Amino acid sequence: MKRFIDLGTYIEIAINALEEGLSPVWRAMDDGISWTVSSMNDLLLSVPFAVFLLVVALIAYYAKAGKNSLKLEGLKKGIGLVSFVVIGLFIIYGMGYWREAVQTTTLVLVSTFITLIIGIPFGILAGRSKIADAIIRPVLDFMQTMPAFVYLIPAIFFFSVGNTPGVIATVIFSVPPAVRLTALGIKNVDKEVIEAGHAFGATKNQILFKIQLPLAMPTILTGVNQVILLSLSMVVIASMVGARGLGSIVYQGIQQNDIAKGFESGLGIVILAIILDRITQAIANKRE
Repeated sequence: MKRFIDLGTYIEIAINALEEGLSPVWRAMDDGISWTVSSMNDLLLSVPFAVFLLVVALIAYYAKAGKNSLKLEGLKKGIGLVSFVVIGLFIIYGMGYWREAVQTTTLVLVSTFITLIIGIPFGILAGRSKIADAIIRPVLDFMQTMPAFVYLIPAIFFFSVGNTPGVIATVIFSVPPAVRLTALGIKNVDKEVIEAGHAFGATKNQILFKIQLPLAMPTILTGVNQVILLSLSMVVIASMVGARGLGSIVYQGIQQNDIAKGFESGLGIVILAIILDRITQAIANKRE
């Protein structure tokens, strides 16, 4: 069939222009993300496994037990999650994939941090302005429906291979739920509460930081939970551009047709996903 719309050529021209015109920006981003990921990896890997396990177990327990952490009721609530954390991390360590698990955790944490820095302000803007919401919503639709593999092409073009293109592709893929759920939380704040704030002479910033954000926090934390899970779902795709971690082991298993390696590393990703999901859900439920 004859083509009469050559949209890809214009997109390629635009990307080439961005690469040439903003090359110092891409280099600075590459250096900053690479240094952050490398430094966090070194820091986490320097912590003995037993200490790391204890810290994560305590975080999980206090997230689940909340104010009743020193009571029998809190013990009953937290013991299940703590047991899963201990058993799950011990399985990863026993399979010999602890280093890769830490690398995956680092990629997820860095990607989540960058995503929230971008997503929450845009979510607040979309939640408070109908015009901004009308502009941002189709962009988010495009970002969510575009296949994740497509994001790897400009990421490689701008940043070559390594952890940086993996982080950038993960951020683009994970931003929409952060924006959407932040906007939803802001919109769902009771209008009567906001009107009461205006009646008492509160400024727009005071209403945002003292009324809207605190009341929207459970929904925003649900967005954080979704961002973490989407970041974990990208680790295998990110490994195709050189990102390290359990995703790279899964990718090796696919290339080598190694069922054992693929299953074990995939199980490690599942364990990390469940641990991070349960902890963030517990924090969100406690805030609610």
